[in-house]
Amino acid sequence: MPMDVVLAYLARQEILLLFLLVGFGALAGHFKIAGVSLGAAAVLFLAIAASAGAKSRGHEFVVPEALGTLGLTLFTFAIGVMSGPGFFASLRRGIWPILATVGVLSSAALVAVLGGRLLGLDPALVAGAFAGAVTNTPALAAAREASGNSPLPTIGYAVTYVFGVIGMLLAAQLALRGRANDRDAPAPLVNCTVRVETGDEPRIGEIERRHGGRVRFSRVKHGGSRFPTQAPGDADVLRRNDLVTVVGPEDIVARVAAELGHASSHTLHADRSELDFRRITLSNTQLAGNTIAGLGLMRRFGATVTRVRRGDVDMLANDDLVLQPGDRVRVIAPREQIAAVSAFLGDSERGLSDINPIALGLGMAAGILLGKFVFPVPGAEFSIGSAAGTLVLGLVFGQLCRVGPIVTTLPHSAAQALAELGLLIFLAQAGTKAGGQLGAAFASGAWIDLLVLGLMVTATTALGITILMRRVFGMGNTRLAGVLAGTQTQPAVLAFANGRTGHDSRVAQGYALVYPAAMIGKILLGQVLGGL
Repeated sequence: MPMDVVLAYLARQEILLLFLLVGFGALAGHFKIAGVSLGAAAVLFLAIAASAGAKSRGHEFVVPEALGTLGLTLFTFAIGVMSGPGFFASLRRGIWPILATVGVLSSAALVAVLGGRLLGLDPALVAGAFAGAVTNTPALAAAREASGNSPLPTIGYAVTYVFGVIGMLLAAQLALRGRANDRDAPAPLVNCTVRVETGDEPRIGEIERRHGGRVRFSRVKHGGSRFPTQAPGDADVLRRNDLVTVVGPEDIVARVAAELGHASSHTLHADRSELDFRRITLSNTQLAGNTIAGLGLMRRFGATVTRVRRGDVDMLANDDLVLQPGDRVRVIAPREQIAAVSAFLGDSERGLSDINPIALGLGMAAGILLGKFVFPVPGAEFSIGSAAGTLVLGLVFGQLCRVGPIVTTLPHSAAQALAELGLLIFLAQAGTKAGGQLGAAFASGAWIDLLVLGLMVTATTALGITILMRRVFGMGNTRLAGVLAGTQTQPAVLAFANGRTGHDSRVAQGYALVYPAAMIGKILLGQVLGGL
């Protein structure tokens, strides 16, 4: 039959199959039902359906495991690089959410054990059902090893995996419905020209430090309209009747204006006759990894940086902000110096797309080696796997930004493209693997009980994380969606949350915050459950 001929051909053409699944899956992910689209997660479900359908007609749809590993490690390394600075900045106040995540997963494992006994399921089936409900293949591998390589964990995993993805997608969707009211949303940056009325003669650097570096002064005109507008330095003193432009979140800018005097009807930033401003791309790799203060723009050119745009996020350019390749900095400088500043920073579009093969190759290799390292624990051994290893190295590389002459980070745009490509490849491979196992899973008589057990485990995880992060830690809904994806160690949920929020950085930070601990915790729990 023609259909069997097509299926047999695709079963032999692994690369063609991969890209057909990626292309048609991504196309399906664009369609919305009740205002909701699956995005990249549709690739996973198409791969599951296609693989299960081919299997029912006697054909094996398989994307090679090595390609899936490549895609997943590319994805986790790129996410780590993008999330590194934000992750380490929030780690000190994030240790309790991390511990809470491990506690929720332990509670879900307990629910699996108790539910499995009530339903009369074999412990090996229960261990696999837990791994599928929390969508974690390394936990399945640990459960299989602990159970003496029994096929039962794989059957339990295949039955519960699909709802493990769908259930957490629903939890992320519910979380994101209230994201407009997030209390931890970054305030938009505004400009305000202030006329100084105080006689205290404060220094600009002192005012910025007093407000925690959350405001920046971009222009100053001393002594009235007959004097030139200048880019201010930290040592500049503000005197009565000076005009100064303040940049920062609206509430803090209003507070600074009240301290210094009042908002003026003059707008210094509208006058470009003496000072000009321009967005310049940092493509000079010798400068990446420096702080804004370390660039010495005031000393070299009489220029200052007020904002940095990384991806789609505008950040205030405080002196301690570390710059990454591809950052677009808003420079205020004398008109005649703009060209010199542009040449100094590079201003090449290549800075947005250079994948930095040195950092990519060395970081990926080190992460994969870390993932294979065997950690001894009482009565057993375990490794965290390539995904967690590359995520950890990505976080470290993103935070370091530079080691001597070597830049360790990637431009945000390049990292985002690598992450999306890796994710799509992984989802196609994971879907074909899970879909091929569905027939055996449903042939076992316990599939309904396994489905119920998986629902209980996934619901316990989703509800526990949502309640704790919202009620106990006061986490906003956008970051919560990332934490849900990281707790589930599920890239499809992260892709869905990114698509719904326009790649809001808080999603990736929430994901990276809990992912390593969740990965390690699930592996250990899988070993414990498999050995019962």
